[in-house]
Amino acid sequence: MGVFLRWLFAFVLLALTYNPTELNYVHWTYGHYQTHLSIAVFSGLLLAIGYIIYIRATLRSIGPFGMALVLSVVASLLWVLFDLGLLHLDNNTANVWLGILALSIVLGVGLSWSHVRRALAGQADVDDVDE
Repeated sequence: MGVFLRWLFAFVLLALTYNPTELNYVHWTYGHYQTHLSIAVFSGLLLAIGYIIYIRATLRSIGPFGMALVLSVVASLLWVLFDLGLLHLDNNTANVWLGILALSIVLGVGLSWSHVRRALAGQADVDDVDE
């Protein structure tokens, strides 16, 4: 359940930042930054904190190569679904949601990797401590 929640929060973070609907930070800020600049800055800082947490944890746990590998697995799955005729890429709105889904999977795996590794290998990750 924890892995699912970490992925869900990554999906919500990405979807709040940008999605094909009008309910996202980018669209709202573009239309209201002149009258509500303080809210735009505050919301942007909250989103930035969320991204810093996710990206830092992902880079520390799986690194850039692991991020590329997870993204490659998701992309190859989408390719398989396309080849089998289960996925059609002619809808731009659906393509944006697929991109958000793919990136959220990368961030969710990155944030959950220590827990997954501990469950699979029985080894815990320990941060480096300078003494």
